[in-house]
Amino acid sequence: MTTERVPATGTVHWIGAGLSTGSGLARLCETADRVLLWHRTERRAADALAGLGLTGRAEPRAYTLSALTAELAPGDVVVSMLPAPEHAGVLAACVTSGAHFACSSYVSDAVLEQIPQATKAGLVVLTEAGLDPGVDHLFAHSLVAAAREAIGGDTAAAYTFTSYCGGIPAVPNDFRYRFSWAPAGVLNALRSPARYIEDGTETTADRPWEVTRPHVLDGETFEVYPNRDSVPFVAQYELPPTWQPRSFVRGTLRLEGWLRAWDSVFEELKAGDDARITALAQELAARHPTTDADRDRVVLAVSLEVRAADRSWTGSYLLDLVGDAHESAMARCVSRPLSLAVRHILDGSLPAGLNRAAETAARSQEWLDELAAEGLEFTLRTDRAAG
Repeated sequence: MTTERVPATGTVHWIGAGLSTGSGLARLCETADRVLLWHRTERRAADALAGLGLTGRAEPRAYTLSALTAELAPGDVVVSMLPAPEHAGVLAACVTSGAHFACSSYVSDAVLEQIPQATKAGLVVLTEAGLDPGVDHLFAHSLVAAAREAIGGDTAAAYTFTSYCGGIPAVPNDFRYRFSWAPAGVLNALRSPARYIEDGTETTADRPWEVTRPHVLDGETFEVYPNRDSVPFVAQYELPPTWQPRSFVRGTLRLEGWLRAWDSVFEELKAGDDARITALAQELAARHPTTDADRDRVVLAVSLEVRAADRSWTGSYLLDLVGDAHESAMARCVSRPLSLAVRHILDGSLPAGLNRAAETAARSQEWLDELAAEGLEFTLRTDRAAG
């Protein structure tokens, strides 16, 4: 039995105006009936709107959870650009108020616990709808669908899948990096073990940077390493059980030379002192500040190679964008897919309950076509061979 979803009102509450908020918010202002931007203070929200050219097109608000809750009406849509640990509290307020919820982050256990209640209330809970996670999922579903058609889902085959994403400096610096999110988050992600499939076997790297390897894209060499837990995505991407993984890795992409440039950082991470890591994050932010003159670059590369006894198929997506004076590449790549997803909440095409950006191959292709039409550039290459 499908729960009847609460109709969307056309009002969107966008919480946060940090490094990942960009032209997606402007696009939302063109389609939503009303947009409110919530930030630390009303003045900072107004300044952020002015910077995006949206003065008068969205309403600035000073964010607190209680202030947001007081303005929520049933059917409103709340977009959380807050740090991932804060999503659960915002979602709880949405469930209480009868509002839909969207974010670009992975599904946490604290969010997952609230899905039954949200579903019963007829609310859409949209997650993993940014760049990574988000566009990477769309690419993966599209590739798997194309490979199924070429090879056959019931055919015995072996495959190699890689998905690497990174925000890097457009002009390489000595540090070989440009902070596109909180330094503490970057460091703590490196401290988290990574699980992936290598040579047909599940493998765990306690220190992901220690398995960094070269990765060549269009003749340019990068460095890549696994992150988080890749293994559940074998099922999420609907890879056929008759296909056996040679390797399956989702990870992070960095400039060539990053491993060497960060050597002293890794020594600190090995020590594992939480207080020291917190202090180190602040030191790195001060030592390597991001200025208005800096330009960032986002690279997302997803590839799938499938080999059966009598034929093979290879496909790859590459997104490679550089920011400009008006918008960073990271802001564009996160906010535009998220904005598109929110518009699909507004038009009623997403069902109540948990939704990720890519639930099916058909939806993935639809959203990729829409993103391409809106100017998010990427390329697809495929090759099919017999024997």
